[in-house]
Amino acid sequence: MIDIIIEFFQEYYYWLLSLHIISFISWMAGMFYLPRLFVYHTRLEVGCEASEMFKEMERKLLRMIINPAMIATWIFGLALSFGQDSWSAGNWFYIKFAAVILMSGFHGYLSKWRRAFYRDQNEHNEKFFRMANEVPTVLMIVIVFMVILKPFA
Repeated sequence: MIDIIIEFFQEYYYWLLSLHIISFISWMAGMFYLPRLFVYHTRLEVGCEASEMFKEMERKLLRMIINPAMIATWIFGLALSFGQDSWSAGNWFYIKFAAVILMSGFHGYLSKWRRAFYRDQNEHNEKFFRMANEVPTVLMIVIVFMVILKPFA
């Protein structure tokens, strides 16, 4: 049975890879945009019309784009890793995997911060979110370099 599953993943490798890349791009787009929305949201008075609009934008971005894209990225990524036996590919894979776990953790923090904005309990300033906005960029660079260059193989 396991051979049938592995054969399926190998046969549809390029389909899975394409879907993985599409979902990763979508996830990253949201991960770059949401902290930027937080930067602008910090400039607004609590309860004003614009603040309420930002709350809705942030909620929809997270629930309709970022969350599904992250889930799809994980599903297609794991399918690729099992189909290609990436677990024995070398240290590059584990560094990439760790970076993806960190990205997922940062995703969790974005969700937490969005809920704080929603409750009008944000405790962070504009500078904090400007710095936070760099986290997904750094992690994405590590992930892409590990996948393309495969150092430490």
